[in-house]
Formats: sequence, C-alpha cells, structure tokens
Amino acid sequence: MLQLIEANWPLVAGAVAVLLLLAVLLLRSRTKTPERREFNDVLSEGAAPAQRNTALIDAPPAAAIVPPPAPAAPPPPPVDMAPAEVAPVDVAPAPAAPEANVVPPPVVEDDLTRIKGLGPKLRATLAGLGVTRFAQIAAWSEADIARIDAQLGAFAGRPTRDNWVEQARLLAAGETGAYEEKFGKL
Repeated sequence: MLQLIEANWPLVAGAVAVLLLLAVLLLRSRTKTPERREFNDVLSEGAAPAQRNTALIDAPPAAAIVPPPAPAAPPPPPVDMAPAEVAPVDVAPAPAAPEANVVPPPVVEDDLTRIKGLGPKLRATLAGLGVTRFAQIAAWSEADIARIDAQLGAFAGRPTRDNWVEQARLLAAGETGAYEEKFGKL
C-alpha cells in the first residue's frame, strides 16, 4: 500500500486537498452570518439635517433670568415711647485691649508625610480639614477615622489600612526607634 501511495503521491495530495476544501465549505455554511442593520441617523448618507435642540439653544441665558421679587416683610410693631423708670446699672470697666504690635505665635505643623501611606496630596487634604499635627491623628477615635475617611475621596481606607493612628502616636511621642522597628525606616 505504501508503494502505491509513493507512486501516486500527486493524486493522493489532490484527494486530500479536495476533502479539506469540502470540509471548509460544510463548516462555513453552518455558521450564521450576522445581519447587517442599517442605522439611519444624522451621520448616514442622504439623511435629513439634524434637528435643533430648541430647549437648550433658544432658551435665554441664565444671567438674563430675573428671580421673582421677595415678599416684603411686615413692618415691626410700634414701640411705646413712654418714659419709664430705669434702674441704675453698675458697669464694670472693660478689660484693656491687647497691644496692636503683638505677633501671634507661629502655627507649628508636623511633617505628616513621615507617616507611611500619607503623601503630599493627602497632607494637603488633611490640612484643609484642619489636621496638621501627629497628636491630632493619634487622638482619633473610630468615629473620627470614619468621618475623615469619608472625606478622603480616592484615598478612602488609607487611615485604617496603613494604621495612621499608631504611626502618629509613635511619631508624636518621639519614639523613632519603636516606629522604625514596627513600620520601617523613616
């Protein structure tokens, strides 16, 4: 049999090619071709021009809209101007006003970026919320953490995940050795 195939190899190759062609045609006819749907919109050829959005385009600008006048408040009741006896009032002397040249003490802020997981953007966000000291963060309760966390936006979850309260407690106390042992090099 092998000698027959070797003698007629072009004929065998042609038969294999025909079988492959038939298999491809049969498998191809079984798959559905997706229906091409025509969407008619303003970008289709031959479509009518787009309609104007008259609600937005033809509306007067917001600056031109005049709010309705507020109702007038009722006049106050008349005051009786009859003379009345007035008891003498003992007035204590006012405390002396502070000197105008006194300079307020500078606000001391800690470098909050020393806390792992707290970068410059978070430092600015916390400063906007009034948090500028390690001692403030170290004193946070669970309710404080939840309140601050809700205002951190994309950084939500960082105070708990990075354990800011414990880091701030160690940094506020000046325990850099304990800090570096637990959280790594500063």
